Amino acid sequence: PDTVFIEELTWTEVRDAIKAGKTTVILPTGGTEQNGPHMVLGKHNFIIKYTAEQIARRLGTALVAPVVTYVPEGNLDPPSGHMRYPGAITLPNEYFTKLLESAARSFRVNGFRDIVLIGDSGGNQNGMKAVAEMLNREWAGSGVRLHFVPEYYSGTGYREWLIAEGEKEADIGTHAGITDTSQLMAIHPQHVRKDKLADRGGFEGSGVSGNPTRASVAYGKK
Repeated sequence: PDTVFIEELTWTEVRDAIKAGKTTVILPTGGTEQNGPHMVLGKHNFIIKYTAEQIARRLGTALVAPVVTYVPEGNLDPPSGHMRYPGAITLPNEYFTKLLESAARSFRVNGFRDIVLIGDSGGNQNGMKAVAEMLNREWAGSGVRLHFVPEYYSGTGYREWLIAEGEKEADIGTHAGITDTSQLMAIHPQHVRKDKLADRGGFEGSGVSGNPTRASVAYGKK
């Protein structure tokens, strides 16, 4: 079948793909968190599943693991960060890193040689880095390596590009503003409530930083 997603393949198809040279696996991490009144809680998961597929298809030697949707989102008692909003799900970092470690060890047993960690959320980055460093020390000389790619999240230069396009720093924001709203508009427009788009979410405590009314499909595709 024309897919790069492991969960859409049978075990014999995965076996044959590895034998044919698809020895890279991408492990994407997203999250389930509030994204203002205008955008669904699974935003990160939808975006990174799309981008991971594009990366794998361009590489031609990679498959994509199921997206990790349970990630650190704040404390439970008292609730902090995104956990102050209904629908958010948090996984403490100690368990998040164990999940990643177990997945990576599974991929090694499967026969993958290069395991790539990318995350669409800031709270995922330290855990992915720690797991990569730990297992790379353990696996040194084995021919299997973890690649944590922080540039997926931090090195895109999108803020500078949007400013060059005439957008204001405050409108770009840091959460549920122009950037991620535009990305979701471009790939899954049904998950953006256009009637709820409002500057800073429209009210105090909306969870929005930025002005998502400035978002566009064109920005999202870029």
